[in-house]
Amino acid sequence: MEILNHNILGEIPKVKTITIKFEGKSILARVGQTVASALMANDVHKLGHSRNLSQPRGVYCGNGRCQSCIMTIDGIENVRSCRTLVKEGMIVKRCTGDPDVRRTL
Repeated sequence: MEILNHNILGEIPKVKTITIKFEGKSILARVGQTVASALMANDVHKLGHSRNLSQPRGVYCGNGRCQSCIMTIDGIENVRSCRTLVKEGMIVKRCTGDPDVRRTL
């Protein structure tokens, strides 16, 4: 859902759109949007699964503190999608499982 006209702010100016890939599907995003907001504008709210109960995860705090929005972006795992701006051709996937943390002795 996007707001195109606001009672107080007036008409929202048009912004250049780009294409990103989410789970293999092309979606439109606006330049200056975060990955999370672009996904929500395209009716994608499930960004991954919780580790403990395998319940859906989505945007919670929206400012990067809770890390509920982590995704794999351009091959890099555990990127906060609410703090990452979209780029043309970006590839976004849901994170599956826990991060690969190796123990150093």
